[in-house]
Amino acid sequence: MTLTRSIVLFVVAALFEIGGAWLVWQGVREHRGVLWIAGGILALGAYGFVATLQPDAHFGRILAAYGGIFVAGSLAWAMVVDKFRPDRWDVIGALICLIGVAVLMYAPRDA
Repeated sequence: MTLTRSIVLFVVAALFEIGGAWLVWQGVREHRGVLWIAGGILALGAYGFVATLQPDAHFGRILAAYGGIFVAGSLAWAMVVDKFRPDRWDVIGALICLIGVAVLMYAPRDA
């Protein structure tokens, strides 16, 4: 259950952070306005809160692992929202990052 919870929290955090950054981008770069920017700021704040719900107590480890989730999640977001098509190197890089996440977060440790 803890593993499932952790993975779900990483996915939710990714949606908030990547979605929030995308909303700010749309508000500023695409001139969609202050409401888009405000929505992005709220989503980015929600990302910060969701990260605190991870079962592991070490901020540095969670943030480092989330970096790998962010890489893979950003490519997935780009594919769905922006119709970006990653090449094999993008996919390989994202897989390497996800392996890093697994090692950082879920490797057995001495208590």
